[in-house]
Amino acid sequence: MTDHVHTKVRNGTGFITLDRPRTLNSLSLDMIRAITGALLAWRDDDDIAAVVIRSSTDKALCAGGDIRFFHAAGGATPQGGSAQVEDFFTEEYALNYLVHCFPKPYVAMMDGVVMGGGMGIAQGGPQCGVRVVTDRTRLAMPEVNIGLFPDVGGSYFLSRAPGKLGLYLALTALAIGAADALYCGLADHYVPAAELPLLADLVGSTAGAGLREAVAMFARPLRGEAGPSELQAHRALIDDHFAHRSVAGIVASLRRDDHPFAQNALAAIARRSPLMQCVTAEMLRRGATMGIADCLRMERNLVRRAFEHGEVIEGVRALAIDKDHAPRWNPPSLEEVSDDTVARFFEPAWPAWAHPLRHL
Repeated sequence: MTDHVHTKVRNGTGFITLDRPRTLNSLSLDMIRAITGALLAWRDDDDIAAVVIRSSTDKALCAGGDIRFFHAAGGATPQGGSAQVEDFFTEEYALNYLVHCFPKPYVAMMDGVVMGGGMGIAQGGPQCGVRVVTDRTRLAMPEVNIGLFPDVGGSYFLSRAPGKLGLYLALTALAIGAADALYCGLADHYVPAAELPLLADLVGSTAGAGLREAVAMFARPLRGEAGPSELQAHRALIDDHFAHRSVAGIVASLRRDDHPFAQNALAAIARRSPLMQCVTAEMLRRGATMGIADCLRMERNLVRRAFEHGEVIEGVRALAIDKDHAPRWNPPSLEEVSDDTVARFFEPAWPAWAHPLRHL
């Protein structure tokens, strides 16, 4: 393990604790490798019946990938072709696949900030996922804010949210709380933060084989405390505006609606990368009919194209390096994003036999 990932086994359950609090557990390549190594070992160990991933801090499970690393490594070589960047995304997406397909209950304690790469290590598939949110949960896929797209399987799990909610979350990059996460199908159980010590005691004392049902029984009477879902309340509005095929069409529709919710969505979209919003919309359309492996392979291709283009380097510069919050998007407006430019992002960067995720 690394200094930032700790593991232990108790009562047939493997525990992974992320411990990089100063960066809200943002993922480094070493952390990805440590998590992957533990999961592979426990997957094949008959004495391990379940896995729990959690944080050492109540501020965040994981705030995503280390975007400062993306800027430093991705900008270090021509066309952003850094071997470190290539390794990071290949291994991160392989980990996302492992999490989604894990053959044993996989409990993700989604307390605090869970964004981007944090979602990728929390979204266990329907056969294994036990996703617990709290009143402190702030969940988002904010990648278009840095000139990227909702990756780590976002093309799969966002495209399967009810109606147009996934597209709304992807294009606005806005954060949601527990009630909305439950409504969107991005979480399974709600437990108030005040009850987490009791849940931790339960998890620590329950045999792994019974962990999934034990968590469900503990959380069941608490679900109503999550409160109402704002996205559910505005579902009709979201589905209406975000049904337009083009992002420009969505924006035009929102401009005609003076409802505060619509105007808030419009203002959020205006701050994001026009190019990557268009790429994201096309990615979700494709992802809706693809399996998780093909979605991750598509995303891996898109990452290569995004670094070649340079939009992500500029986005990270503006947000995290210079912190001027004034990215110079290329192109600067939706009207200047051509269909041909978007289509080039989906052109294969490798022949199928050489794709870095061909083994999934």
